[in-house]
Parts: sequence; structure tokens; C-alpha cells
Amino acid sequence: MWRLFYAVSGVQYGRLESNVTVACGKSQTRTPVLWHLNHSSALPWHRVTSDGTLLLLHVDHSAQGLYSCYDNHGLLLHSVKLRLGHPPGLLSISCQVPSHKHVRCSWVDPVKTFLPAQYNASFRGSSQEWAPCVVDVASKHCEVDNPAFWQTIHTLRVTVTNGLGSETTYVRLKLHELLKPDPPDSLLVKELEGFPKRLIVSWKFPSSWPVYTSFPLMFQIRYRPQGSVYWSDIYSEESPVVIFDALAGHLHQVQIRAHDDVNAESQWSEWSPLILVRPWEAYTTPDPTEELPPEERIPDYYFPFNTKPETSTEKSHNPVIDGEGNLGLVILLVLFSVVILITVPSLIYVVWMRQRRRDHVTKQELTSMVKMKSMPI
Repeated sequence: MWRLFYAVSGVQYGRLESNVTVACGKSQTRTPVLWHLNHSSALPWHRVTSDGTLLLLHVDHSAQGLYSCYDNHGLLLHSVKLRLGHPPGLLSISCQVPSHKHVRCSWVDPVKTFLPAQYNASFRGSSQEWAPCVVDVASKHCEVDNPAFWQTIHTLRVTVTNGLGSETTYVRLKLHELLKPDPPDSLLVKELEGFPKRLIVSWKFPSSWPVYTSFPLMFQIRYRPQGSVYWSDIYSEESPVVIFDALAGHLHQVQIRAHDDVNAESQWSEWSPLILVRPWEAYTTPDPTEELPPEERIPDYYFPFNTKPETSTEKSHNPVIDGEGNLGLVILLVLFSVVILITVPSLIYVVWMRQRRRDHVTKQELTSMVKMKSMPI
């Protein structure tokens, strides 16, 4: 079956892998004509009818180009540019809802048409009139501001049109289930001076999220020593938070994500990029008399427990101090041993002298008694 397509502004569209008819202008001339493709007499597989019409058979991309017909005197009668492709098909559409006040939808053409296309999109709630969804043709997406979020069901309608036809795709949406905040902005993780097991984490709300007090977010911070497969996490509604159980002396990975604190059916945001940080260590301690700037000081209410600097279970980073402590202990032990060695012999000598004196006195008394008994009465 032959297909006849009209030329629009010097361009005619035809469907690939079909038969295409190209007319030599509007006049039904009966004189023989000569056809050229791109100013060459070489043509793809074709036939020419008695009225000068060109019939292209089962065309492919090589049949595209500028077709011109001439009379038998070489006079140009008509020219048209032929473009080949496919009509549009149903679109594959996905939508993101980064906040209660914004919807952005994008689409992909499952059919490669090889032809330029125009898109028209509109959006409405279940009981509303159609409103435009502002289209960006280059990136194939559209955006809606301030949708009627209180309505349960919304519909997006996208129509795609090219030179061979048009197709309309409808998508039903539940915004409260699609709500997925963007990741929090400006994640910052810092060591806390004097505390080898603590880190302070701060961040900002996503720039796409509306007024914070009206639409609160819950934040999840997860952290782990680098190389570990296990995460620890903290939930908070406000920034900053303090991690109290970091592993002293180890590099840590930290991430954060956000969730609508009111709508339980909404989705968590993607995780923010990883931040790497190491807790405070003794050898990096600055001058203790130097105070932190006011903006870097941490309020006391972030430390409900013992606020004295924690001591790490790892070996000291100052071996000189450890050596001096051990030397002092050795000296004390040596002095104690010397005192014992001097004191014990002295005590033994004193006891021995006392015993000797007692024995001598006893001997004298016995001698006197013997003499007295031997004396005549």
C-alpha cells in the first residue's frame, strides 16, 4: 500500500521501512520528469509513475535527503526535503516530590522516532481543572509549583507530537507517598577539642524544602569507623548533634538523610555524600589557654553526662612521659629496698646485744649464789 504525505514548509515526513510517495509539486503534469536526490541522479530503490510521482520502496535512513524533480529541459519543477522516522509511542514517566510545594516529572521515549518532537504537559488534582506543567523540552521534564497536596490523587498528562502523529500518556500520582526530600545541605563534622571519643555534626535543611516550622523534618545521622561494616545512628530534629561514642584515634565515616516528620508514608531522602573525620587526639591539642570563637563553642546542655576530658584506652602518644613515670617507680623501689636492708640487720643486732647482756647478768647471779653456799656459816 502506497503512503502519500504532504510537505510542510519544504519538509515531508515518511515512516521508516514503509513505501513513501513523493509528488512533483501540486500540478498533475503528464510530461516525463527526472528526479535527483541531493543533486545526484542516484536514487534508492524506486519507481516513477506516468504523472511524475516518485515511489520509494521500503525506505531506510539512506533514503533521507533533498528530492528535486526536473522537466525534460532540465528546469526545476519542485523540491522537498524528506525526513524518515517513526510516530511517537506512550512515554515512560516518573515523578519526584522534593517538598510539599513542588513536583517535577520527567519522561523517556521508549520508541526512538528519529524525528523532532514537541511536548505538552498538564497537571490536576482529582477535583481540579487542568493546569500547565511547565515543560523543558531539552531535558524532557516539567515542573508544578504549589500542587493541591491535600488531595489524594493527582493526574499528569503529557502529549508528544512529531511529523508522523501524536500520543498522550496519563499517569496517576499519590503525592504523599512520592514525597521524598532532597538530602540535607552543608553537612559538617568536626572534632571536639579535649574529647577523643566525640564528634560534633551540623547541617542545613535542603534548599528545596519550604518553611521549616510548618514542615518539620526528622534527620538520621549514621557513622562508623572506616573499615567497619556496622553503622551506629542518631535521630534528631535539630542541628547540631554530638556523637559521644566515637572510636578514639580512628577515622570515621559520617552521612545524613532526611524524612518528613509529619507524613509517615513519605520516603527518606538519599544519603548525603560521605564525610571523613578523625576525633580529637592529644598530640593535636592547641594551646589550652586559647579559647574557641563564640560561634564554635558548644552549649553545656549538649553534655548531660561527665564533662571531664575522656581518657583513651589506647597507648599514650607521649612515650617520654611514660618513661619518666616508670623510672620514678624504679627509684622508689630501690630506696625502699635499701631502707629494708639497713633496718632489718640493725634490729637483729639490737635484739642480740640485749639478749647477751641478760645472759651475762644471769651468769653473775649464779656465780654469786655458788660462792655464798660455799662459805662457812
